[in-house]
Amino acid sequence: MFLAGGTASGKSSAARELERLGAWRIDLDELSRAVLAPGEPCVAEVCAAFGDDLVDPQTGELDRALLARRAFAEPESAELLEKIELPHIRAMLARMLTAGICGQREPACCVVEVPLLDRVESMTDLADEVVAVTSPLGVRRERARLRGMDPDDFDRRVARQPSDDYLRSRATTVIDNSGDEKDLLSAVRDWWDAHGWA
Repeated sequence: MFLAGGTASGKSSAARELERLGAWRIDLDELSRAVLAPGEPCVAEVCAAFGDDLVDPQTGELDRALLARRAFAEPESAELLEKIELPHIRAMLARMLTAGICGQREPACCVVEVPLLDRVESMTDLADEVVAVTSPLGVRRERARLRGMDPDDFDRRVARQPSDDYLRSRATTVIDNSGDEKDLLSAVRDWWDAHGWA
């Protein structure tokens, strides 16, 4: 299943609880880093688009900071980077889901943490369900502040993320996280139990 939610929504807490219950957890952010590891075919495509000087000739390591400066300088270049990366991320995810641990009998459930569901809509066919964790914007802003995030930074991030209305419209299940963490974890366990995986 795909688990989606914006900054400070509680998505990661929900994912950790599902992992504790026995699910296999995949973070799509980690896959996006993995496809840019030395020797990965995606790296050659990125260099062709953004410059061969992005890779250290000795180590094969990609200079991610330099790539970010070039790719996010304007919307068109950010879209190009996404267009290059997404097929590689999808292919890696599909391999993990079919030939990896999830291709076996156990675990009963695989949770794919999705930071930006609108960017990976083409991948939702890989999931049996889409679960969205939502919470009022003011609650999320306060949670982020308590975690040390600057409110302006929070607002900038949220502006680039799909809205809760969007998530609700694409979700099979919506978990409301307006309360505290205890309520969230209880709702996650209820979802788990409803599938008969207890």
